[in-house]
Amino acid sequence: MYTLPKKHQTIKAEIDPSAEALLQEFLYHLKVERGMAVNSIAAYEHDVRDFLSFDLKKVIDYSAEDLTKYLTVLHDLGMANSSIARKRVAIKQFFDYLMTNDYPLKIDFDLVPQIQIGKHLPDTLSVEEMQELLDSLPMDDRLSFRNKVMLELLYATGMRSSELLGLTIHDLNREQHMILVRGKGSKQRYVPYIKALDPLIEKYLHTYRPALLGIQQSDMLFLNRNGKPLSRMGFWKILRQAVIKAGIKRDVSPHTFRHSFATHLLEAGVNLRIVQSLLGHSSINTTQIYTHVDIRWLVETHRQYHPRA
Repeated sequence: MYTLPKKHQTIKAEIDPSAEALLQEFLYHLKVERGMAVNSIAAYEHDVRDFLSFDLKKVIDYSAEDLTKYLTVLHDLGMANSSIARKRVAIKQFFDYLMTNDYPLKIDFDLVPQIQIGKHLPDTLSVEEMQELLDSLPMDDRLSFRNKVMLELLYATGMRSSELLGLTIHDLNREQHMILVRGKGSKQRYVPYIKALDPLIEKYLHTYRPALLGIQQSDMLFLNRNGKPLSRMGFWKILRQAVIKAGIKRDVSPHTFRHSFATHLLEAGVNLRIVQSLLGHSSINTTQIYTHVDIRWLVETHRQYHPRA
């Protein structure tokens, strides 16, 4: 069994035991027979393992349709075509290796679409652009401080703007750094947020939210200047002004934060199923792809890989 050096080891997605054995054989081939560098082997392992964990089955049962669905999900989550193309190459080399060694396969890569690099510009910001945007946000008064907390939470969790604006003070589990999110179709999920937000949330809840609430009564987490729930249009205006002040010369929507959240985690090496669980995707392209994910694994993965953690 091939084992990567400790500094290259990360949280690994579970795959079929027989597939695990074949993957380890392939990685050993990359090291011994092809003399590949450790960094490259680690990248190959992640790309192949992520696909094999996407739809758990024996290697012999994978088809071109399975790989096409997987690549489509990556595209829908906003991953750059260059990264998707790299994953396709890694997966193809894995199956080519098995085929060369007379392993019976069903998958036909001639039926898997080629990825056109440069044809798709995902609705995302780079990690550097996102850091610059968030770090440029002022915190001078109750409104600007509220805006800072909202945008930080949006990127920290990958929530939809409607989910963010629907939060109540009771949805925050500050001890475990979790948020109860109510998504589409009355579905609920827990999403972790990074500990670095603790001081912001603490000050907002105890100083600035009461100042916004005034004599009103409301359980809603984010309020407008009149103590009422903040509207989606109001949030759009806040985001637009923040983008302008940060000097970003292109359109940025609330969904840009969601796409950026997913893309940055995927690029950092997080398993696709973890990202889908964080986003609350139970079905993509009418294919049921949700499986239960251990909440401790989800929290630890989020903490390890999020750029702001």
